[in-house]
Order: sequence, then C-alpha cells, then structure tokens
Amino acid sequence: MAVVEELLRSESDGAISFGNHKLSRKAKVEDFRHEGDLLKVKTYNEITKLEKNGMFLYESVPGTSVLGFTEKADGVEFIVEGDEDAQITVGLADDREYEVFLDGASRGVIKTGLGGKLSLSVELAAAGEVPVKIVQV
Repeated sequence: MAVVEELLRSESDGAISFGNHKLSRKAKVEDFRHEGDLLKVKTYNEITKLEKNGMFLYESVPGTSVLGFTEKADGVEFIVEGDEDAQITVGLADDREYEVFLDGASRGVIKTGLGGKLSLSVELAAAGEVPVKIVQV
C-alpha cells in the first residue's frame, strides 16, 4: 500500500492522487493547479477532504489515501486505501441515480439529492485498498 507522501499529485494519465491516512496531524495543500482547476486537500488519519474550484468533491471519515481519482462525465473512479472501514462522500450531479461498484461488484443504485452528494461505506480494515467506480445510470 502506498500513501500519497506529497498529499496531492497529478498523474501522467490525467488522474489525481491525494490524501495520507497515516498522518497523525492535519496537513493541507491549497491552490494546486490541475488541468485548469484549482484543488485543495486537507488530510490526516481522522478525515480526508478534497475541493475543486472551491466546491466539495470528496470526503472520508476516517482519513484515506486515494489513488488514480478520475472524474468522467458520468461519474468517478478511484482506488481508496486505509487502515479502517471508511464512510466516503463524493460530490456528483444533483438529483441523479448512480450505480456504485466496489472491487468490481455492484453495490446497487444510489440517488443524489439537491446537493449532489453520494455517500457509501467501504470496508478497508481487511482489504487495505478497494477500487471504487460510481457511474450514472
């Protein structure tokens, strides 16, 4: 397993990786430019938050490390890792239905409300890292 030592980085394929669930103290990176957007991450072992252009994009409790986070027109995809099971909230489109896949298996369809937030639980304690894919249906 690999935490993101620099807290936030651009990947060669256009994805981003962020967060460090091993930190015991809060750390943040602000004003990080990625493909024309301005990103901000706050992370440590209790929480990881990501904002894009001042808007909510990702939050996990407890903190997680996220690898290969990719936004697409119809959803998001990433690998999440952590030492404990995590509650993850992702900012998506308002009032839409999304199918959630964890480790390749469908976990059902979840509808976002007016705020566009989708919440899911991911069992990380035994797995360590889990691929997550959220696709609009």
